[in-house]
Amino acid sequence: MMSDRSALDTVFQLSPRIRVLPIRHGSGDIAQEVRDTFLAQRFDCLAVPLPPSVEDTVEQAIEQLPLISLVVLPEPGQDDTLSHSFIPIDPCQAVIMGVRVAISEGMARAYIDREVTVFEPAPHFTPDPYALKKVSLAAYASAILPFLPAPQPHSQQWRRIAWMAFRLHELEIDYASILCLCAIEDWPWLRMAYQDRASYHPPEVLEARPALFSVAPDSLYFMLGELPYLTALYERRREEARADTHLSIDGIKELLLDSRTRWLAKRSAEVEQEPNWVTPHLVQNYLQYVRNLALIERRFTPDLYTLVLAAKQMAGDEFALTLLETAKTYYYQDRETPSWGTPELTMGLGELAFPDGAVSKAKNRLEGQPVVWRSLSLRPTPPKRKKRNWAYEWNPYQQCSWPPEDTKIEAFRAHVCHQARTLLGADLARIEKFTTSFRDGIDVRETLRHWKSQEQGNVQDIYIKEIPPARGSLEVIVFLFQVPSDPEKYAWRATWYAEHEQESTLCFYATPFLENMIGPGIGQSSYGGAMFLFPPRMIPDIWEDPRFHFAQTLEERLLAGACAHSQERHVALVSPIPPKGAWHQIARRYNRKIVPIPLKRFSGQTINRLRHFHVLNGHDIRSYAAQFIRE
Repeated sequence: MMSDRSALDTVFQLSPRIRVLPIRHGSGDIAQEVRDTFLAQRFDCLAVPLPPSVEDTVEQAIEQLPLISLVVLPEPGQDDTLSHSFIPIDPCQAVIMGVRVAISEGMARAYIDREVTVFEPAPHFTPDPYALKKVSLAAYASAILPFLPAPQPHSQQWRRIAWMAFRLHELEIDYASILCLCAIEDWPWLRMAYQDRASYHPPEVLEARPALFSVAPDSLYFMLGELPYLTALYERRREEARADTHLSIDGIKELLLDSRTRWLAKRSAEVEQEPNWVTPHLVQNYLQYVRNLALIERRFTPDLYTLVLAAKQMAGDEFALTLLETAKTYYYQDRETPSWGTPELTMGLGELAFPDGAVSKAKNRLEGQPVVWRSLSLRPTPPKRKKRNWAYEWNPYQQCSWPPEDTKIEAFRAHVCHQARTLLGADLARIEKFTTSFRDGIDVRETLRHWKSQEQGNVQDIYIKEIPPARGSLEVIVFLFQVPSDPEKYAWRATWYAEHEQESTLCFYATPFLENMIGPGIGQSSYGGAMFLFPPRMIPDIWEDPRFHFAQTLEERLLAGACAHSQERHVALVSPIPPKGAWHQIARRYNRKIVPIPLKRFSGQTINRLRHFHVLNGHDIRSYAAQFIRE
């Protein structure tokens, strides 16, 4: 049986002196394959598919890595439109990796591509290179071979291939061992042109020389083959001399954990006691979901769109935005400033914006998998200046709630009411021996407690429980989201009355909504505590009622108002801590009894979504509020 190394020698050997290595541009896994090839065998010369005119500029930029730069080649435009082609100095580009290793090893480099005044890209879709973790490069390239389109005769692609074949014939005169890097869509035709000694056309004469530019950190995503965050991880592993074999997958996990850390840091100052819903279990489900989405798109590794889409659907817009910002962060470009004094340009998809303001069409000479725009609705946080202007325009004489949030929190109130009634009935449960009916089910604990004490050989007794219907009802439910509550933080206290019979009368204390405007006439606030009275009725504002001036904290005043206005004996209290002695004293003062329910009984994500609510500056704002409010 032929080994993978023997297969590589047979398939990729052009001659006893030349080995071709098919590569896909813009892939960290392929770049690793190039590096491993250099480690496995010593070569005298490296041939790369770049024109000789860019040799000095490219190698100057490679010396500056890990700072990212761009080699730009001007092209004659059409209809007065600027046009350029460029070479990304990307550590995850296989060509750049090859030249970088060759420079460090003191190996000769030959730039064998044909000079052209106008570069014509030929993008081609290829399978995910992560497959190289399980199969050899020879098997990978051979599997793609039947699906590679042949270059058209007299096309620029064929003329470039014929010229590279001619240059390889020249190089093998001077070097005994040559490694040639070749785009994977060109390598079968390069082999054919080399063996057939195909006729070639001389290089075109260039009118302008290449220029070197640094790249704005915010636009690196449009240039790099891998995510900027993953590219930085590759560079960090290189600095630390650590293995990076599976970094294309392990890096996604590091990205997720780093995003989670940043997200927690941003929210911790606002909601100290709010539960964290991005738990390890949710992270595991997220990774499984991302894997499934990637497989649906016939990929082993996910792209940025897949990662952000899954984050939005599983953890909300805020976490998805944090993940997006983290994925587009290239640590080295943010930390340092280019030391060689090159001007900085901004990149877009197929565009370059130069420092003088000129915008040009751009073509990547090392283009990997074709990139397309895909839309995803994410609502970023507005800038502070815009928030301040919206706050100045607020009309203090009209405000209302956002109906979808009212519907959700009323449904949650009904759910909590049902649980509280269940707890009332559980206190009245009776345990007895089974006779004719199982009633409300077997009491396993009581049955096992008497099991061992009974004599062997006799029929064992089974104990059952009977839960009588709860007496009375629940009219008032109190939610305490943070204990103790800071009066300065929760400076807004109000009583809202129901707009219809399906809404509760609501008393609450919350953060001032004018300090967090998210849209014109739309403010966002966060409950510190709230009291729901259902069925609704008119009551005096508990924050102005002198009967409750004895309360010393916001929690005590809210609970006092709940006990005073409840027409039922029991008041449900949802709180992150057990009821304090002072709270029970307030309940006894009004001849009421607290039914405690731990806040941790409910998921942190549910609590967070219900706790944050929006205030609209009039009913007319409801017509467009959905454009600014995150679900």
